[in-house]
Amino acid sequence: MDLSSFTTDYSFALLVALSSLAFVAGFIDAVVGGGGLIQIPALLIAFPDKAVATLFGTNKIAAISGTSVAAYNYSKRIRFDYRLLIVVSLAAFTASFLGAKVVSMVRAEVLRPVILIILVIMLIYVYTNKNLGAAQNKGLPLAKQLVLGSLIGLVVGFYDGFFGPGTGSFLILGFVVLLRFDFVTASGYAKLINCVTNISALLVFIRNGNFLLGIGITMAVFNIAGNIIGSRMALREGNGFVRKIFLVVVSLMILRYGYDVFQQFLPNSM
Repeated sequence: MDLSSFTTDYSFALLVALSSLAFVAGFIDAVVGGGGLIQIPALLIAFPDKAVATLFGTNKIAAISGTSVAAYNYSKRIRFDYRLLIVVSLAAFTASFLGAKVVSMVRAEVLRPVILIILVIMLIYVYTNKNLGAAQNKGLPLAKQLVLGSLIGLVVGFYDGFFGPGTGSFLILGFVVLLRFDFVTASGYAKLINCVTNISALLVFIRNGNFLLGIGITMAVFNIAGNIIGSRMALREGNGFVRKIFLVVVSLMILRYGYDVFQQFLPNSM
């Protein structure tokens, strides 16, 4: 897109709507991930004639901008094990790149019911385990953390490149359940790794020309603002706050994917 014609290409009302939603998406994403649940549907509605890959690429421009700022805020308060972080990031980077490569080869409709079932299980598990993620458990050996962390990176990284929405939430749950992190620490790790997966997928989208630069930059500014406020609030309010937002976001993801699955089984005439 030619930035010089940006103001004439899009209406003011459209820019305000997308910017506002990008701010909300950034806030949610900074706390528990899932900002794509807001940004991607907004882009799909705003640009129904654009290729899905183009809208995914545009979303990544905004998402990586805000997530990077949130990751920096978390890094000032959380002590990371960079050995674990590097291993998981490498696995996620590779898998995300592959996911972005196959996004145009596999029908999303095939995987949506599976994702819906996983989300429902996630919601029930976290809701019924009240103490899950309430405190950090340091008893897990590093070698086991590296193996389980790599598995998390591969699975969630591929998902991020292929679909995207809710990646941060999946990462957080993986760190809380498998690596026994508390919610705030898990959210900090998720932000840094999500930056890596976003970069990997974005490289593919940019190379293929799948992005709207002006829209992406505009949404990025407001996504950053939302991420700043969200990450500061998560660090201030602690694990209980993050857990509650996590449950809300997963519930929204269930509604979103439930609607998609319901729609795909309706007769074409409807």
